[in-house]
Amino acid sequence: MTRFTVNNQPVHYKMDPETPLLWALRDASNLTGTKYGCGTGDCGACTVDVDGEAVRSCQMTIAKAEGTFVTTIEGLSRDRSHPVQEALIASNVPQCGYCIPGIVMAAAALLRKNRNPSDSDIHKAVTNICRCGIYPRLVDAIQRAGRIARGDETIPPPPRPGIDPAEAAKSVPALSPGGK
Repeated sequence: MTRFTVNNQPVHYKMDPETPLLWALRDASNLTGTKYGCGTGDCGACTVDVDGEAVRSCQMTIAKAEGTFVTTIEGLSRDRSHPVQEALIASNVPQCGYCIPGIVMAAAALLRKNRNPSDSDIHKAVTNICRCGIYPRLVDAIQRAGRIARGDETIPPPPRPGIDPAEAAKSVPALSPGGK
């Protein structure tokens, strides 16, 4: 049997019990925020939360997930309001974004246990690989997320994307015939 909970929804995968959790999430549940990186558990792109622990989902079978509670990036916060997501965005950390879901999940698991992590705590808990080299900004952003989680800092919401078409029309001067 392969029954467990994913993002607060009970699931029963009718797949080979030795299927890596990563592929069950991506292929059977269409939760594609969890990324395939190396397949060996080294890079962390596939990190999810299993019963409060950051787990490399490429290394966990669905049989071993039996009875657990799994949270993916999609289940962490649909509106990016989790303190880690807020801090990473406000600190301009994401670049290509491929590794970010795994990093967010590892950092969220850390902050659930320790809302005031040291640089050393972060380096030990968030071992994910980022080819863009975000590490210096990442440590600061995770500490900022801790301050947000503790209530010591707030981040104003980002501006809504786009512009009201009526406002856009006001800001562009009308051209006379002939373009002058």
